[in-house]
Amino acid sequence: MTKFEALGLDQSLLDAITDLGFESPSEVQEKAIPILLENDTDLVALAQTGTGKTAAFGFPLIQKIDSKSRTTQGLILSPTRELCLQITNELKLYSKYEKGLNVVAIYGGASISEQANQIKRGAQIIVATPGRMKDMINRGMVNISKIDYCVLDEADEMLNMGFMEDIKDILSNTPDEKFTWLFSATMPREVSTIAKKFMHNPQEITVGAKNSGATTVQHEYYIVGGRDRYPALKRLADTNPDIFSVIFCRTKRDTQRVAEKLIEDGYNAGALHGDLSQNQRDLVMNSFRKKQIQMLVATDVAARGIDVDDITHVINYQLPDEIETYTHRSGRTGRAGKSGVSMVIVTRSELRKIKAIENKLQTEFLAKKIPTGMEICEIQLYHLANKIKNTEINEQVENYLPAINDVLEGIDREELIKKIVSVEFSRFHDYYNKTKDLNTTDRGERSERGERGERSEGRGRDKAEIPTSGSVRYFINVGERDDYDWMKLKDFLKDTVGLGQEDVFKVDVKESFSFFNTDVEHSEKVLSTFTEFKVDGRFVNVEVSNSPGGGGGGRGRSGGDRRGSDRGRSSSSRSGDRSRSRSADSRGGDRSRSRSSDSRGSRGDGGYGAKKSKRRY
Repeated sequence: MTKFEALGLDQSLLDAITDLGFESPSEVQEKAIPILLENDTDLVALAQTGTGKTAAFGFPLIQKIDSKSRTTQGLILSPTRELCLQITNELKLYSKYEKGLNVVAIYGGASISEQANQIKRGAQIIVATPGRMKDMINRGMVNISKIDYCVLDEADEMLNMGFMEDIKDILSNTPDEKFTWLFSATMPREVSTIAKKFMHNPQEITVGAKNSGATTVQHEYYIVGGRDRYPALKRLADTNPDIFSVIFCRTKRDTQRVAEKLIEDGYNAGALHGDLSQNQRDLVMNSFRKKQIQMLVATDVAARGIDVDDITHVINYQLPDEIETYTHRSGRTGRAGKSGVSMVIVTRSELRKIKAIENKLQTEFLAKKIPTGMEICEIQLYHLANKIKNTEINEQVENYLPAINDVLEGIDREELIKKIVSVEFSRFHDYYNKTKDLNTTDRGERSERGERGERSEGRGRDKAEIPTSGSVRYFINVGERDDYDWMKLKDFLKDTVGLGQEDVFKVDVKESFSFFNTDVEHSEKVLSTFTEFKVDGRFVNVEVSNSPGGGGGGRGRSGGDRRGSDRGRSSSSRSGDRSRSRSADSRGGDRSRSRSSDSRGSRGDGGYGAKKSKRRY
C-alpha cells in the first residue's frame, strides 16, 4: 500500500498529515499528487464526491506556493459557501506548519469589506464562490492577474448551477501562463468547453469509470402510484430506524411541503432550499451534522457542498432531469470508503429513466418492494429489542428502583417485557395494521379510477367519455391567477402525475382554469392522481374535457403540440431550455436564481429546523 511519504511531499506537509491521522492516500490522491508536484501542467481529474479531492490538489498547491511573498498565487473556485469554507478549513489544517501562508475564503452572505481587508493583509491562496469573486473583481477589491495556479473544484456542479459566464469572466482576469487544475465528478459538455478554452494540453486522470457512480453505493428503486410518494417515503424511513439521509426533491415547493409533513408526523426532519437565509441554512446544516436532523429534505442546488461522511441513505423523492445530477445525489452517501444506499421512488412511466441511468453509469438498480405495514412493525420490534439490550445502564436510576418496583409489583418477567415493548410497538401497529399495499398493480389503479369516477359524478359535473385511442383532453381548475403559465403548469402536471417531458402537451392556460392533453394510456393515472388532491389546502380537480378543442380562444397561452410547438419555441431555443432546466429549483413556479445558495440571502422565512419528537401516526 502506498504511503504519503512516497508521493514527494515536503516534511512539513507529512507532519500535518500525521496530525490529521491520514495513513494511506486515496486513489485520486495517489494519481494526482505526483503529477502536480513533478510537472507544471494543466490537469483534468475525474473522481466522485467524497474520494479526497481536496487533499489531491491541496497538498501540491501548498507545496508550490511561495509563502514569503504576499502576492495571491493560487485561486480555488467552488460552487457553494459550504464547500468554500470546508476547503479553506482543510487547507489551513494541511498548511499548519507552513509559516506565513494565509488562506482566505471569499463567499456571499458575509461582509465583503472584511473579506477585502483579509486579502490586503496578504492571501497567497484565495478560495472563492464564483458570484462573490466576480463581484470583488468588478469592484477592484482583488487582484488575480498574477496567480500561478487556478483550481476548479466540483466544476460540473458550478456549471450546472449556471456559473458558466461568471467562471469565464473570472478566468479572463487571470494570466494565460497559469496552470489550471480541474476536478469534477462528471464530464458533461460544459466542463469540456471550459477545459478546451482555458487549458493547454491537460493531463487527465480518472478514478473509476468516466461519469460513473460510486462503487460503494447500492442503487434501488421502488414503483408506486403518483399519489403514494409520501406514504412510500415514510415507509422507507420506518424500515430503516437509524436512517441518516438526504431526501432530494425537484422544487423548493416540494422540498418545503415534504419537510413540513415529515415534521408534522414527528420525524426529526429539516429543509434546505434557496429561499432560506444564510443564517437559516447554517442552522439547518449544523443540526444535520450533529444528527439532530435525521432526514434533510433538499433541492439539488441547495445541497451543493454538503460534505457529511456518515449519510446512510439518499432518497430520490423525484428523479432529476439530468443523469449527472443523479450521480451527484447518490455521491452524498457511500463516502470515505463507507457503504450507502441510493433509493429512487418512481412511477411506472419513469422506469425508462432508470434504464437510462443504468446505461450511463454502468451500474444495476435493484427493483425492490415497498415494505408492508406488518413488515415495518416486525423491523421496528426487533430494533426496539436491540435498543433495549444495548442501552447502557444509568446508575442514577438506582435511587428510584424501590419506588418503581412497588409500582410494577405483581407483574412477572414475561408480561413486563410485553408491556415495555408494546409502549413503542403499538404506535406502529395501530397505524399500519389496516394500511394498503403501496406497490402498484394494474388492478389497484383501475380500482382507484372507479372510485374517482363516482366522486366526480357526485360533484355534479358531467363526465366526458374517455376515448379508446389517441389523446385525451382534460380540464383543470387552476390558471393564470394561480401563478401558472403553460410551462409551469406542464412541469407541475408531469411532476405530480409522474409523466415524462413529452407526455403532457397542448397545454392551454386561462385565467382561472386550463386544459391539457396526454395520450390515452396515461388517462387513468392522471385521473386517479387528482382524486381528492389538494395544493395549499385547496382541491385541484382534473376531469376529462367535454370540449376536444379545450375551450377555444381566450387570453391564455398554449403549449402547442408535441410535433412542433410543445414548448412554444423553436428547436434552436430548446437547447437553452434544457440548460436552464438543470437547475432543480426552477420547476413548478418556484424559479430561483441558482446562485442564491452561494450568496444572495433570504427572500422569505423557510422556518425549518430540527424537531425532536416521537413520530405520530
